Amino acid sequence: MDILLFCTAAFAVVLLNRYAQAQRIALLSSELGKFQIEKLMETTADGYLRALGESDLLRRTQIWNMLSQAESTLCGQIQAFTLAFAQCDQVATRFSTLPVAVPFAIRWLPFASADMRALVALHAHGVAAVAQNHAGLSQKDRAFMFTAELLLFQHSCHWFCRSKVTANARMVARHKTPHAQLLASVSAQTRTAYLQLLG
Repeated sequence: MDILLFCTAAFAVVLLNRYAQAQRIALLSSELGKFQIEKLMETTADGYLRALGESDLLRRTQIWNMLSQAESTLCGQIQAFTLAFAQCDQVATRFSTLPVAVPFAIRWLPFASADMRALVALHAHGVAAVAQNHAGLSQKDRAFMFTAELLLFQHSCHWFCRSKVTANARMVARHKTPHAQLLASVSAQTRTAYLQLLG
């Protein structure tokens, strides 16, 4: 009887988690679907690899110049998404900062939650700051940091939709980059703000 009760409770937890995750996925997808952010991220990342692998100076310079426009468009798209997402309901944009998904964690443990709207704004600011390159980084270092900012933004989207554990696993599977390495590769301003928001 105890085993049956445990199995029933475990099944209920799984269903509740899936329902909550489906709601967050639908919300984020509906807002992100209005923009070309993911496609522009791919274009930019591929462009960086081409530029860094190009031995001909003239050709490399041409690629960097084209990438400048792609970066500008991407920053604009992320900023527009940030403004649109800021209009979403406050309750719907809260998510648990616990490592794993727990049903109703936002209600039971409000201190272990964050607002995705604030996190998106943080990422938009970080991406824009690296693009403007006030730190005077070399093209290679700026490309590395810009990519890290974008991947951390992507990680946050996965975390919001599923859980931190799932987001970490996806980063390693897709980009061979652990979360700690990703966080160490973004700007100091982004890292500080991120840790303050998520603890």
